[in-house]
Amino acid sequence: MYDPAEVVESGIGDIAACRYDGVEIGLGKLEEAGPERVSELLDEYGLELYCVMGGWLLEEEDATHIADGAELAADLGADFLGILPPPRGQVSDEQLEEWIADIDAAANDAGITTLLHHHGGAHIEQPDELREWLDRTPEGVQLLFDTAHYQPYGDVVEGIERFADDTAYVHLKDIASPAGLDAHLENLTAGKVDFDSIINFIWAFRDLGDGVIDFETVERALEDVGYDGHQTIEIENRRELPLVHAKQNMDHLQYATENV
Repeated sequence: MYDPAEVVESGIGDIAACRYDGVEIGLGKLEEAGPERVSELLDEYGLELYCVMGGWLLEEEDATHIADGAELAADLGADFLGILPPPRGQVSDEQLEEWIADIDAAANDAGITTLLHHHGGAHIEQPDELREWLDRTPEGVQLLFDTAHYQPYGDVVEGIERFADDTAYVHLKDIASPAGLDAHLENLTAGKVDFDSIINFIWAFRDLGDGVIDFETVERALEDVGYDGHQTIEIENRRELPLVHAKQNMDHLQYATENV
């Protein structure tokens, strides 16, 4: 749902038609689409709102906006409020730590859980950084584990095992590393403003089964560590025929789950 209008025009209905039982919506899109209308559609289609995801955490006003969104997310029945850390080199550790604490305090007041989303090229990106930031943020902050954002920096199954006690929510998407991706990742990790690297990383994301991640193994690992929370399929770079991709991804996940 790249455009806020798509949330209410087709997105929620398409998701329900493909046998999903819940959705994640970005805070800005939710506000533009209209929370009351979104609530009506969720009820109409029998869907849960799993998570409201804040935008990039770059400025003080971003932190305030996300914190203010905690009550809205809770009112719509969401369990989680997600945080996207800033791209590298934009914000100090101390400032980011303060913002996360402020957002988590608002989430606690609203009765929902704060999620920290590791992200390629961002301030919180690699496995050791995840450990560091989960340890330095408030106790209630949990991990949003993303298969495709983890894969370039470590084995996904090992990541699931390592962060089992911290993971409260999972993003499933595949990745197909194009030639030269390692160099692009190095640029992003170094904090270079390199739009070619950003584009190459984003366009490496694929539908489940079209990349290098084995989702039967992923599902088995999640089962082995006792994870029984939400799993949200992120369908990126597929603006044409989104309904088709939504169904294909669900079919692949169901096949993977059945073969665990």
